Amino acid sequence: MKQKVVITAANGFLGKALAMHLSAFYQVIALVRKPVHFGNGIRTLLWDGYSLGEWAKELDGALAVVNLAGRSVDCRYHADNRRAILQSRLASTQVIDQAIQACKIKPEVWLNSASATIYRHAEDRPMTELNGEVGHGFSVDVCRQWEQTFLNASCHEVRKIALRTAIVLGADGGVMRPFERLVRLGFGGRMGSGNQKFSWIHIQDFCRAVHFLIKQKSCEGAFNLSSPLLISNAVFMQNMVRILRPHFVLPNPEWLLEFGARLIRTETELILKSRWVLPEKLLKHGFQFEYKEISSALESILVNHGLHQENSNSNSLSGERTG
Repeated sequence: MKQKVVITAANGFLGKALAMHLSAFYQVIALVRKPVHFGNGIRTLLWDGYSLGEWAKELDGALAVVNLAGRSVDCRYHADNRRAILQSRLASTQVIDQAIQACKIKPEVWLNSASATIYRHAEDRPMTELNGEVGHGFSVDVCRQWEQTFLNASCHEVRKIALRTAIVLGADGGVMRPFERLVRLGFGGRMGSGNQKFSWIHIQDFCRAVHFLIKQKSCEGAFNLSSPLLISNAVFMQNMVRILRPHFVLPNPEWLLEFGARLIRTETELILKSRWVLPEKLLKHGFQFEYKEISSALESILVNHGLHQENSNSNSLSGERTG
């Protein structure tokens, strides 16, 4: 029989892709809040991210558990949303710790979602796992408490990996649809100064990296999941424009971004913070990226997957985004 991997929040953008990828190698158990059918032999169970239930039994004897749960940060950061963002991350991490403690045979490895947002705004040098500097502010505080809760979990005998993930690019969710719609409407110029660093990873490399970390028993602690080749926001937008070829291109000054963020009820931090993240530990352990360059990554998403054709007549700026 195949070894078992349990994935939480498996009906989200990252969770769906990861479940489908890992189902070729393992028996995948998908924990979801609402019933959903995956196919590929993937079995689903309901969970709420806060309390123990029948799902907890699936962790017994599993090879790995991958926790991707956490309320989306694509919202305004008022008090209620701040509380929900933080609690959804801490509670899901804590309840998985409880479930692991109840296992007769504990999972070999526990991978917990984290974020590259933990690092400071950086335009001067890259942030690595060893030499990166933790920043300040609400988002960073969430990341710091999230990782601390995870790394301090009581299951000390289980290998633990914090996935400090950069912006994930893929055709089926995340930031690509909102960006594509903006560019098609003519707002394909740099955002703010355009100098802010844009750390990213292709969805296929995200899935491959998680699989790699499950298999590599020497890997533990925090890992940056991002392309090793740095680009700026301006370069990212130039590549979007090159592929989508809108009729005109307008810049996006900060005042306009703030106005737009209020209209669609999100925060400009998601596009103006300079994230300069390098996957130093992944590279040292021998992981090889399929998509290092932004040009090939965007072409695979916008051309090969037909996202630009699918949305060619869309005028909506709405779209789900994970963080």
